[in-house]
Amino acid sequence: MEIHKANEIATSLRNELGKVIVGQQQIIEQMIIALLAGGHALLEGVPGTAKTLMARALTIASGTKFGRIQFTPDLMPSDILGVNIYNTSTGEFIFRPGPIFADVILADEINRTPAKTQAALLEAMQEHQATIDGVEHPISDVFTVFATQNPVEFEGTYPLPEAQIDRFMLKIKIDYPQESLEAEILDRIHDGFVPTDISSSGLQPVLDSKTLAELRLAVKSVRIETMVRRYITQIIRASRTMRQVSLGASPRAAVMLMHAAQGNAVVAGRDF
Repeated sequence: MEIHKANEIATSLRNELGKVIVGQQQIIEQMIIALLAGGHALLEGVPGTAKTLMARALTIASGTKFGRIQFTPDLMPSDILGVNIYNTSTGEFIFRPGPIFADVILADEINRTPAKTQAALLEAMQEHQATIDGVEHPISDVFTVFATQNPVEFEGTYPLPEAQIDRFMLKIKIDYPQESLEAEILDRIHDGFVPTDISSSGLQPVLDSKTLAELRLAVKSVRIETMVRRYITQIIRASRTMRQVSLGASPRAAVMLMHAAQGNAVVAGRDF
């Protein structure tokens, strides 16, 4: 896929999301970058700031197979991955896949469940597979997680383990909208938009799983000069020596930063 075509699709995605989300252009752009660059994104904000709505809207606009996991304190790993069920008539176990076996996953309020359950996503986020009862089950090649969480100081939250945080390409902070945008939100709802029914906005998918895979190949074809790659390395290494940072960025973070830069170039219509 040519870069100009990839840019057109990214622009169409942005326009479709604008039917649902008022303002927040930078946040929308960051989410699109994560989707195109093959990375996972963590959306953090206080309750009521449309984190879930944004993630749901993007998954619908992407036209891919969608899975949703509502994280709660009593959620078990099998609720995410799936489970083997014994069939008494055949005497065999049948695997019933969990919601993780989709293209794009909404992990809603991911820090409402303990680390043991959060860890069920680790293998899938890195290796695009899930091991259940010793058997490896492949997951979609375009598997992407959009997770939402409340700030850790809120009651009933569990901090994400470092290994999980390291698998997210972007952490996107969502603040309260400006007064004019908040007024526009009320106007839209007054005119008939129902946040719980995204179809009321007229949102339409602009791609599918195959096109998304082609988009990601286009993103990885973006040229990155040696000087830029060295700069990324310097940023990552500097994070490991700062006293204000308890745990510096990993080599995986360097790769993600490079891919995010490539995704940003495509969104901006550049091949470099």
